[in-house]
Amino acid sequence: MDRAEISAEMSWVETDFADLVRRASQQGLRRRSDGTRWTNRQLLFHMVFGYLIVRTLMPLVHLLGRLRWSRRFAAVLNACRRPFHVINFFGSWAGGHIVTPARMVSLLQRTLHALQRRLGHETDQSLALTMHFPPAWDPYFRSTMTVRDVYHYGTEHYDHHRRQLTLD
Repeated sequence: MDRAEISAEMSWVETDFADLVRRASQQGLRRRSDGTRWTNRQLLFHMVFGYLIVRTLMPLVHLLGRLRWSRRFAAVLNACRRPFHVINFFGSWAGGHIVTPARMVSLLQRTLHALQRRLGHETDQSLALTMHFPPAWDPYFRSTMTVRDVYHYGTEHYDHHRRQLTLD
């Protein structure tokens, strides 16, 4: 996947998410999603959270990719997966209650624009940097991922959870 394809994915997500929120009824937002313990509103927040994670991970992936210290880091994270899953669940549960859908749209737009700006400054060499990841944390984490893979991860995560929405 090249830089233009990743950028196009993010542009599609921005448009799609805004459309999902615009069309969602209050009843639809309160409805239970399919395959999670979250409501649709909470799952929408979790979808935004996936891109927040990507934005947060980028400096770490660049640093550990250059230093080649990521194998132990990933092993420690894998060992801490249970607390992560609890924090992930309750963070999205709370975020879905606190952050309004309109603010979710704004937050996602700002995050995607920041990622696209950063992507525009990446070199082929920086996109190829590799870091070990904790695959027990997420089904889309692989044991090693490039910076390019991490940019794409946000959309994989988004698409997975989009299929679980039960909006009108």
